[in-house]
Amino acid sequence: MLAANNLRSPLGRARGLGSAKEGLHHWWAQRLTALALVPLAVWFVAGIVHLATGGEPYEAFMAWIANPCNATLMILFLGVAFHHAQLGMQVVYEDYISCQSWRTAAIVLTKFAAYGFAALGIVSTLICCFGG
Repeated sequence: MLAANNLRSPLGRARGLGSAKEGLHHWWAQRLTALALVPLAVWFVAGIVHLATGGEPYEAFMAWIANPCNATLMILFLGVAFHHAQLGMQVVYEDYISCQSWRTAAIVLTKFAAYGFAALGIVSTLICCFGG
């Protein structure tokens, strides 16, 4: 005996299921973080190039990061860069890991790692900024 689903077309089986309603938010978040990274990356590279041409690297960096504007931009750069990276890795995992449990574990571990490294970078920036 044939099951009722076997008699329906693929479109008929898919109709009414709806979407996960998460794709658009994820897409926008990835595009906005990429857009935010453009000026932040230009600032970061310009700062590194400026520091590389200076004399004493440690003292020059500590003076540079002690500037509140530079410290704020560094914190923004770290937060946005790690968030953008984990969003990108999530897309890769969703596209290429077929096992649901492995995919979920990889996404969770990547989120923890990204936010952990971002926090470490932000705390390190604050320590450098306040002369720790």
